[in-house]
Amino acid sequence: MFFGKKDSEGDSPARTLDREIEAILFYKGEEVSLSFLVKILARKKKEILEAVEELKRRLEGTALTLLQNEDKILLAVARDYSDIISQIRGEEKLGELSPSALETLAIILYRGPISKAEIDQIRGVNSSYILRNLLIRGLVERKNDNGKVVYRETLDLMRYLGLDDKKELPGFEKVVEKLNQIDKSEEEVFKKEEEKEEKKEDKEENE
Repeated sequence: MFFGKKDSEGDSPARTLDREIEAILFYKGEEVSLSFLVKILARKKKEILEAVEELKRRLEGTALTLLQNEDKILLAVARDYSDIISQIRGEEKLGELSPSALETLAIILYRGPISKAEIDQIRGVNSSYILRNLLIRGLVERKNDNGKVVYRETLDLMRYLGLDDKKELPGFEKVVEKLNQIDKSEEEVFKKEEEKEEKKEDKEENE
């Protein structure tokens, strides 16, 4: 690791918490959790969050941006420069994905965090192989949510798509609203079926 030449006294900007976080993110070159920053910098989570917001403001208008996904943050190239990075990277991860993988990825982007069972229900087929493939490529991640294993997009995918927030996805709000309506309708149908079955059982018992 190479370190830049130390500026003469009076020439360098004041050492602040947001600059320390920036230095850590640059060195790591990957997503970093807030808990890691709290531990390394020996600061309270509230202070870290405030410094992260300050770093976001300071990076506005530059070639870099700060991506945040719940408790993880990543220093990335701003979307205005993503075309240059794509040329350098050569291969495009999404270009190699099958239609089924793209479908699964879209479900996770619009509905994540989401369990495998829910993904299978939406697609109507088993998604084990596809999810394993997406995990290997680093496009999605698996996490434990109160004892329930769920899948969500990674910051690397967000960076690749040039997005700062999932809400920037095409028609995000409308798609999520429509999916929620479908879920609600399915729940109502299931509830009616249960009630119908219960009435049938009660009738048989009384006969």
